[in-house]
Amino acid sequence: MIVSASRRTDIPAFYAKWFLNRVRAGWCLVPNPFNPNQTSRVSLSAPEVDAIVFWSRNPRPLLKKLALLDDSGLRYYFLFTLVGYPRAIEPGAPPLEQSLRTFQELSAQVGPERTIWRYDPIVLSELSGVDFHENNFRKIASELRGAARRCVISFVQPYRKARARMEAAAPGCCDPIDFNRPRLRALLGAISQIAAENRMQLFSCAMEQDFSPFGITPSRCIDSRLISTLFDIRPTAAKAPCQRKECGCAASRDIGIYDTCLFGCTYCYATSSFQRAMENHSRHDPQNPSLIPR
Repeated sequence: MIVSASRRTDIPAFYAKWFLNRVRAGWCLVPNPFNPNQTSRVSLSAPEVDAIVFWSRNPRPLLKKLALLDDSGLRYYFLFTLVGYPRAIEPGAPPLEQSLRTFQELSAQVGPERTIWRYDPIVLSELSGVDFHENNFRKIASELRGAARRCVISFVQPYRKARARMEAAAPGCCDPIDFNRPRLRALLGAISQIAAENRMQLFSCAMEQDFSPFGITPSRCIDSRLISTLFDIRPTAAKAPCQRKECGCAASRDIGIYDTCLFGCTYCYATSSFQRAMENHSRHDPQNPSLIPR
């Protein structure tokens, strides 16, 4: 079993103490996202967990506690989101320079093969156009040279529940994207070249478009092959059943809860209401088996 921690919220950033308590207990409770009255018990015991995949834009709260995971025999790697948008788009994200330091420290601790950079999602707007992304990607990639071996990109999917707040924050961000436009193709070529110059493999996440002409191949963010390579084990290779058709991720158990992240990113699909996220966070108890008590 692979544990995802988490597509639904940033557990390392906001719920690290709870997660570590659950590792000590060896299990946690996870409500059904479609029926909160139904809960399931998910093991966090090393013999039953092939690997934990962390999704985070600020794993710093876990940095000094990773020895607990190592001592418990747990295997893990990080998907570290780092884009550096203007505050209007990512109002609560850590400052770029702080995130770069955190990434470098994490990579030094667990290794660059287990610290995967997500430049994701790419939002094209009046605040973040093609020139912004080319310059921004170049700056971050040069800072992460040697600290990351893989980079994953995707273009934003304007989910219905996020469209209004996205347009209010960054006009133009929900306009249809023409991937045949010369400037956009030039951006893909530039990103690919910059990644190669900084010794990074470049992947795309759940995109319908074929980016192979730019040297960009589809990713498996929850990647059974990577887990096998990193840890010399054979986890399940079954495809995740509830993800988008283009998603290549392996099946996993997600232990997060929607509407609990406090970063307030306008494009976030996992937060329908920032007010609800704050209310849920206020109910959080690090000692409870579930992230948010029923």
